[in-house]
Amino acid sequence: MADERFARHGVRLLLKRDDLIHPDLPGNKWRKLAPNLRAAAGSTVLTFGGAYSNHLRATAAAGRLLGFPTIGVVRGDELAGRPLNATLAACAADGMRLRFVDRATYRRKADPEVLAELVRRFGETEECHVVPEGGSNAYAVRGCTELGRELSGVADVVAVACGTGGTLAGLAAGLPPGRRALGVPVLKGGFLGEEIRALQEEAFGGPAGDWWLDERFHFGGYARTTPALDTFADDFGTRHGLPVERLYVAKMLYGLVTLAEEGAFAPGTTVAAVITGRPHSSPSR
Repeated sequence: MADERFARHGVRLLLKRDDLIHPDLPGNKWRKLAPNLRAAAGSTVLTFGGAYSNHLRATAAAGRLLGFPTIGVVRGDELAGRPLNATLAACAADGMRLRFVDRATYRRKADPEVLAELVRRFGETEECHVVPEGGSNAYAVRGCTELGRELSGVADVVAVACGTGGTLAGLAAGLPPGRRALGVPVLKGGFLGEEIRALQEEAFGGPAGDWWLDERFHFGGYARTTPALDTFADDFGTRHGLPVERLYVAKMLYGLVTLAEEGAFAPGTTVAAVITGRPHSSPSR
């Protein structure tokens, strides 16, 4: 991308268009789901997400495309009985069975006893393959190493927006020595580094690759935007003819512009920004 905000610092900006991988399974959803679906081997997939979850939507679409049953456990029992929003309606149209749980239970879904009870309640008599919220587990992390390999020899720094951290964990492991991965968390809280280290331990048996986080660009937390971020995203889209997804991609791109202005990248650096999703009207996860 020809962008003077980078060029004047001697930095070259590339966009890695992972959002174009598949119309129903864009970006890191494809990379994280594909190895999980191979492991599921056609059995029912039970997974988790909020009311506007891109992960639920992608899983439901994969079930329709590949012919396996899906169950979506949705955060918020207050949503049961209400008209479905566009995201959940699309899940239902693709055949996903939606089950709503209270928020306290949802927060404890990783607890083995709670998870076993949820599978018993919602999996009925079926054998279920459980995929965690956002699709981030060892299968997914290993699937995302291919992203790093695809960018080998192309970029010095590769940046990605982070929700659960699975994409960054795999990306960093797939990059060759001397290349770095930057994660821009879209949630506040400062917990993501520990989550990424745990994912790499599960996937690879220990740390892998050179990565770091810049936690300044969450704009208030998950599903939050500000007028400044909206203005930035509109301007980037106008400059480059690329509509920018707000809740992940815009925050990552804003962070890269800020870092370039701060001199964080040495002259001659090539930075690749991974575009993991496309805009739509509802919040996503």
